[in-house]
Amino acid sequence: MNRTTETTCPYCGVGCGVEATVDNDRLIAVSGDKHHPANEGRLCVKGSALHETTGLEGRLLYPRMHGERVSWDRALDEVASRFSRLIEAHGPNSVAFYLSGQILTEDYYVANKLMKGFIGSANVDTNSRLCMSSAVAAQKRAFGSDSVPACYEDLDLADLVVLVGSNAAWAHPILYQRLARAKERRPEMQVLVLDPRRTATCDLADRHLALAPGSDGYLFNGLLSYLADNDALDRSYIDAYCDGFDEALAAARVQCPDIETTAALCGLSPAELEWFYQRFASTERSLTLYSQGINQSSSGTDKANAIINCHLATGRVGKPGASPFSITGQPNAMGGREVGGLANQLAAHMDFASSDHLDTVRAFWQAPNLAQAEGLKAVDLFRAIETGEVKAVWIIGTNPAVSLPDAGRVRQALARCELVVVSDCVADTDTTRLADVLLPATTWAEKNGTVTNSERRISRQRALVAPPGEARHDWQILCDFAARLGFGAAFDYRHPVEIFREHAALSGFRNGGSRDFDISALANLNEARYDALAPIQWPVSERSPEGTARLFSDGRFFTPSGRARFVPIEARSPATPCREDQLVLNTGRIRDQWHTMTRTARSPRLMEHCDEPYVEIHPHDAARHDIADGDLVRLSAREQHYLGRARITDGQRPGSLFAPMHWSDRHTGAGCVDTLVAPATDPVSGQPESKQSPVQLQAITQHWQGLLLSLDALDAPACDYWSRAALPQGERYRLAGFEPVDDWRGWLESWLPAGDDRIELLDSRSRHYRAASFRDGRLQWVFIAACESELPHHGWLGEQLGKTLESGERARLLAGRPCNGTAVDQGAIVCSCFQVGEKRIRQAVADGIDSVETLGKALCCGTNCGSCIPELKALIGERRD
Repeated sequence: MNRTTETTCPYCGVGCGVEATVDNDRLIAVSGDKHHPANEGRLCVKGSALHETTGLEGRLLYPRMHGERVSWDRALDEVASRFSRLIEAHGPNSVAFYLSGQILTEDYYVANKLMKGFIGSANVDTNSRLCMSSAVAAQKRAFGSDSVPACYEDLDLADLVVLVGSNAAWAHPILYQRLARAKERRPEMQVLVLDPRRTATCDLADRHLALAPGSDGYLFNGLLSYLADNDALDRSYIDAYCDGFDEALAAARVQCPDIETTAALCGLSPAELEWFYQRFASTERSLTLYSQGINQSSSGTDKANAIINCHLATGRVGKPGASPFSITGQPNAMGGREVGGLANQLAAHMDFASSDHLDTVRAFWQAPNLAQAEGLKAVDLFRAIETGEVKAVWIIGTNPAVSLPDAGRVRQALARCELVVVSDCVADTDTTRLADVLLPATTWAEKNGTVTNSERRISRQRALVAPPGEARHDWQILCDFAARLGFGAAFDYRHPVEIFREHAALSGFRNGGSRDFDISALANLNEARYDALAPIQWPVSERSPEGTARLFSDGRFFTPSGRARFVPIEARSPATPCREDQLVLNTGRIRDQWHTMTRTARSPRLMEHCDEPYVEIHPHDAARHDIADGDLVRLSAREQHYLGRARITDGQRPGSLFAPMHWSDRHTGAGCVDTLVAPATDPVSGQPESKQSPVQLQAITQHWQGLLLSLDALDAPACDYWSRAALPQGERYRLAGFEPVDDWRGWLESWLPAGDDRIELLDSRSRHYRAASFRDGRLQWVFIAACESELPHHGWLGEQLGKTLESGERARLLAGRPCNGTAVDQGAIVCSCFQVGEKRIRQAVADGIDSVETLGKALCCGTNCGSCIPELKALIGERRD
């Protein structure tokens, strides 16, 4: 019998509610939760495909040591014994935890309490360091606390929305669609995008200012000067509620005294800049959304404070439609910060710098061995692993061998580390390949706990199905480990509600309104009330038991003086300057993928929109390097390389490149893009500079290209370039070689599974080759090497895998299409929800369709999640042009 459960999406920081339908312990469907205030029933394409990603193929189901299956007792005994010996010999700072913004708050709480409170080291950091730590540091400097003042309703209320370093259309599509609906209702709303790239988000914008990479600090220093020079300051607000304005203004005027100087620093025209400055100055309800383009910088904290300075100067903080608004990257990055998941934090938003906070946490946890100083932040942590200072690391729910900067060096560090423990739900990742001990953890659909989204809203993530194999929850694994270290009494939890109650109680312990994070009104939940907990925004205290939509609307902040602080900013360019022979590489997300694709790549339809790595290049740079659209190109930096398919677009600034962050060694032989990213970090937050990396660009001569469809999953193909994508049955591969193949049959036999029958065709003039292999009469694989224009679409061929085919049907395999011609090549998929391709859309537009609405009626594209709407508009616009 079907049952439907309300839970929360495991992807970005929007925190969408999901209604999940389960039949016989199998997730069969998902839809948006209409009652969840974060998304009001809408889901993006990734969320809509969640039920396609929960199969057991590739799951880590049993503990392993050095590749061999072992019992839980043996694995945990080994880990505890080795941690204990290292701590005894080298002290608590010789060990570390590295966590993830995708684990639940309850998991985070236990890990942080164990490492900081009882092992006695603050070496517990998280991949949230890579996405949100600069925003955290800036908020603490300005407000005295890691507090996001705004809420999603402000998107509906603002008259000016400024998106800075945020491709929300792809990275936070539900928020983007909410903004699009608000602008449709109120066309007078102005939307401005500040981004070096022209992204899908620019479709909504009244203006796009393609500023020079890394110049945001100058732009907002210039805005502060402009506000002062044009009588646009809220002097009464500054005098009543703020400190440090004169110093911040003086610093801004040193670098950016006027529009002309600022425009030159930002690579913009004075007219472009003045358009923005005038509108910000004159629009009371101004909302500035900023994300990774600001945070992932060697001066990200300063950039965020430059934004906040302008909002403080105009009194636009915590007011309806008016605030700075940092949009979180991960589903529980904020929940991790609440429990102290960053190495420089204590639990419940307390700090190591405060002796009162140290005493509070020590007393509450009854932890005399509490760490007394900050631990190692992510990049420094892995450097310490490399040098041997940290001798054991436990990695939970993340893939740092792909996601950290200088990823090649990270892999080398893990390979030489004395003990690498990895808790994960996936058996084969770039990081699990380097583990000594693998521990099977539950994942979304099995976990039970809470997460917190970008607007401080706590939501329940509920278990939908039973854990498979011997998988355990992360908090259970850590509690069993803690007991083996002798701390069992402090970690005797039997249900996540017990952890949540303790977490909530600590937030109110000795608080008295002195700290922002307070959910003490939830500290007495029983199991039934916890299970039924509705989404709620913190603070949730005695003063605000129903939650709090906005912060600081009363002008009271959490600094010692109770006043907000302006921060003087000396804007800086990226840490690593480009040589004349280099270009600036920007990395980021694409629409249908998430992080390192361990979940999203399981869904065949999520791989249709983009199935291989690529590099966006401006036409001038492409011409200078003799690169045509669709060519393979090589990016190089610091003796590391990355291959991608060229996408030539004037949406890039000349001298700049973009490559997606997602592909790893599991999915391509192209290399990992983060091996090219230098480990330069922000001196305050420790966040790496992932948006401005100098690289060299090189065209590659391909002697052949190929398409392979295989019923069986394969190891890495034996060729110079390959990328892998899931099919409903089997996998497909894009292949290329940089040298000619003299013996196609021998080459294929060297790495493809042998069948008992084969057909093949060789064009001796072009050296193009086609072959198909059968086992017990069923199609095992089909391979076609041809020029790009002659490679068939994979759709019909993929449907033939595993089938028994007659001789005539077999011959059609080598042509790549059925004899009746019914197979339709749609081209690249634009609408993943309904699998509508670019060629179909172009034909519909050519036939007279001239709006997204009529396209939706004809082809259904754009009518579900809306993520493809910017691309649909672009295709319609091309026809009009």
